[in-house]
Amino acid sequence: MAFITINYSQTEQSTNQTVPNDTAVFVMKKSAWGAVLRSAIVPGLGQFYTENYLKIPVIWGFLGYFAYEWSYSNDLYNQYKKLYLESLKTSSTGDARYYRLREGYKDQRDLFAIYIGLTYFLNLVDAYVDAQLFDFDVSSDAATQQFNFSIKMNFNSIINR
Repeated sequence: MAFITINYSQTEQSTNQTVPNDTAVFVMKKSAWGAVLRSAIVPGLGQFYTENYLKIPVIWGFLGYFAYEWSYSNDLYNQYKKLYLESLKTSSTGDARYYRLREGYKDQRDLFAIYIGLTYFLNLVDAYVDAQLFDFDVSSDAATQQFNFSIKMNFNSIINR
């Protein structure tokens, strides 16, 4: 691999070229923090602002599913909590089966609360990134009408070990 990289690597040309001094200032069309604020108020609104409409149902789908599972686990937790408290009236140790089920559904409920928080946070991060990349140009090079792709690898740190 080192032989191929050395023999077929690109070499930089040492020509002095003057770069035109452009006085125009780039202004972003979409505010990144504005997108985050919109998504913080209503999840998916930042994606609507950045015109990524297909991400909105995905965000709402995950949030809806996790909220449903949280509610279901919470209902079962409360049901087994009540049964366990009633079993404590008949014996001092209570029914261990109800206790295990109650604790299992409590853990599951708490895990889905974490999933809801992570989905909400990732929604904010996605809105920020979408707004930052809104003006990113991926069109072809106008002069050659070709797409440019380049990879630059530095093997000095590997070789010098």
